[in-house]
Amino acid sequence: MASSSCLPDTFDWIQNLPTISQWKTNYMSICICSSSSIQPSLNLSVAKNLKSSTFSFSIFADFTVPISLWASKPFKINPKSTKLLDEDAISNLLFNLIEDVLKYGSNTNNGSMLRFLKLDYVSNLKDIFNLAFLTLSLLVCIYEAPVDLRSGCLSTIKNRLINCSSRQASKLLMKHLGSNLEEQWMRSLNLAITNWIIELQSTAQRTLKTPSPLFSYAISTSGLWKVQLYCPVIAMEIESSSNVSTDERLLFALNYHQLEGVIQFNYKLVIQEKWINLTLNTDNIRCDVVRLINQTLMNERGVGVDEKHFPSRISLQLTPTQQTNIISVSVGKSSDNPSREFEMEKTIEGSFDPPNSFLALKVSAGESSTISLKPWKYEQSVHGYSAILNWFLHDSMDGREVFSSKPSKFAMMNPKAWFKDRYSSAYRPFTRQGGVIFAGDEYGERVWWKIDKAALGRTMEWEVRGWIWLTYWPNKHRTFYNETRRLEFKEVLHVNIT
Repeated sequence: MASSSCLPDTFDWIQNLPTISQWKTNYMSICICSSSSIQPSLNLSVAKNLKSSTFSFSIFADFTVPISLWASKPFKINPKSTKLLDEDAISNLLFNLIEDVLKYGSNTNNGSMLRFLKLDYVSNLKDIFNLAFLTLSLLVCIYEAPVDLRSGCLSTIKNRLINCSSRQASKLLMKHLGSNLEEQWMRSLNLAITNWIIELQSTAQRTLKTPSPLFSYAISTSGLWKVQLYCPVIAMEIESSSNVSTDERLLFALNYHQLEGVIQFNYKLVIQEKWINLTLNTDNIRCDVVRLINQTLMNERGVGVDEKHFPSRISLQLTPTQQTNIISVSVGKSSDNPSREFEMEKTIEGSFDPPNSFLALKVSAGESSTISLKPWKYEQSVHGYSAILNWFLHDSMDGREVFSSKPSKFAMMNPKAWFKDRYSSAYRPFTRQGGVIFAGDEYGERVWWKIDKAALGRTMEWEVRGWIWLTYWPNKHRTFYNETRRLEFKEVLHVNIT
């Protein structure tokens, strides 16, 4: 029994499968997607094995001779069940899908961490199951499918993954997996997308633009706003570049990383006599650039783990989308101006030593000066009712903003430049892993809106729009190549005015 419909509701199809005794053939299948009417399709099938009293699922390319691309674990036939899959089998199949998505990443020791996931506590099981299956289908298509099937099906599955229902399912799945498995899930997915983009670039096809809705989500709860985002570095827009690098090992190292970001604000509602104050304080702004492959492969095919992009600017714009009841917005002060230390020493030195004389004159000339700059500058500003927060990284040698400038060739060769040995120097502007953390103790100046009391009892929206710049300047590798990439994202958060 085959179906020609594409991108089906996989969960419903599996739920409605009849028991083995009702099958007329040894297997049943359904089309997942087809690249075109004349090309073979990507199918999901379930097949029985009566010798072992089991059945299993598989994804295959429907050529004249079918090509198996993925197979599930075998499931025992339950003769007492009125359906092919009872609740335990559905649970095990979902675990199977999640585990196999994680196995495509560089860390495969994940199985024991899934034990806590029980179907009794999983809301919107259907949406979560379909998301897990579509994600696995995307990875299987990228890594296993023949070329003539891959292109069309990848585009179709990607578009399905970024729609509104999949975004909501993604948020639910991440909640059930927990933060540690969420990171592994996204690294596995973004490793596959990185490989897909590299394949498109190698064949001179249009570069895939990574849609931020696929890799970001927002939560507003218990006085906390949180935006979580992930993006492969290769999918970020190039804003500036010195040239086209021919160093394939360097490009390999730069490409196989992803940006992981967390934006957290604490908010508080205070009802006063004439208005309501909504106060927002920075809790944590974290950005990390993380390897998508293991260290061994990075050393073998790249130029080592020390060459990667670093955060150079973060900009956030916080805007109430319904402004009828907004009275005003206020911001705190920006960070202090950078401290400056000047040291100046002048000497004159020369020499005059005539023969047969005790008279000697020595003169020397020299001048030195030092300037001490804070690497990160924080600024707040207002546009209409939008509060704008900016973090800028500056070159401590000349004070220029890093994201909009490039170092001189002399600086690139200078081993004492701040961006050399930037992950181990005591004066590094990053964590040892290469990221940045802005916490409320240093960047805690508040933002607050005055809201008319007519808004009491309503739910209001705030749009969090952001831009993150990543820059590459050579660290230990000898090269003059440099570039800056930018990611833009947008999320909406809700606040109950009560």
